[in-house]
Amino acid sequence: MNTRLLLLLGSLCAFPVAAEVYVAPFGGYSFGASEFDISTSASDESGKGKLAESEHYGLMLGITTKDPGNVYLLYSHQATDLRAGDNFSPDVLTSMDVDYFHVGGSLYFPNKSIKPYVTTSVGLTHMRPGGGYANETRFSMAIGGGIAYQASQSLALFAEVKGYATFINADNALFCDAGGCLWNIQADIMWQGQANIGASFAF
Repeated sequence: MNTRLLLLLGSLCAFPVAAEVYVAPFGGYSFGASEFDISTSASDESGKGKLAESEHYGLMLGITTKDPGNVYLLYSHQATDLRAGDNFSPDVLTSMDVDYFHVGGSLYFPNKSIKPYVTTSVGLTHMRPGGGYANETRFSMAIGGGIAYQASQSLALFAEVKGYATFINADNALFCDAGGCLWNIQADIMWQGQANIGASFAF
């Protein structure tokens, strides 16, 4: 019993020594946003809308685990537009900032300095339209995969692809101001893809 207790305490004490804190800035391109049905309260217009493809940037702050893997906090920012098709005019309905605030983890499959991995996260999507309309925040999830190259003990380079699912769950008015709501949006989930490259600095 004493031996087992000592082994358990030893493993707990060893964990902080083995773990590393890391910071990982990244940038990339957001693409493949799903369309949703929209209509305007100002007229009888209706059609399809989606977020335009554009660049984004972000930052992860995390700690390594012994799996091997990591857990992290993620922030991603995209400055884009809400664009309309079909019968709407103009094509750009409004500018739109999209931020992801997530907590997640990755599992690596290391082969020397090359480390393929899978990753998943959950959190919030914060959407901020221009023109004085109200912000919207919704629950979201992400899953993806990538590959990292361990350039040195403290530096790794990575490339990855992720898919984000934001649970809109809306069949009502969104993006309102003091004068009313501009759009009615009918959608359950908004899908969006990301392709990222970045660097991870361990301490």
